[in-house]
Amino acid sequence: MESISSECTPLKEEYEKCFNKWYSEKFLKGDKEDACKELFIKYRKCISSTLESTGLSKTINNARPHIGSGFTEENK
Repeated sequence: MESISSECTPLKEEYEKCFNKWYSEKFLKGDKEDACKELFIKYRKCISSTLESTGLSKTINNARPHIGSGFTEENK
């Protein structure tokens, strides 16, 4: 599946590959150390940039209180 931005798709695929391997080979065997954290941070940064440039981040942030979300940009 493509990411929200074609620029982010390679990062998404790399993160998903890392996550699936980590989950099946490490997490399920008790190793909870997040081996894919740096990839996730890169992917999230790409997504955040896309959301900002399209104006979607403002829309999402405005909707959060209405759906009961406690997530804020400060606690990401």
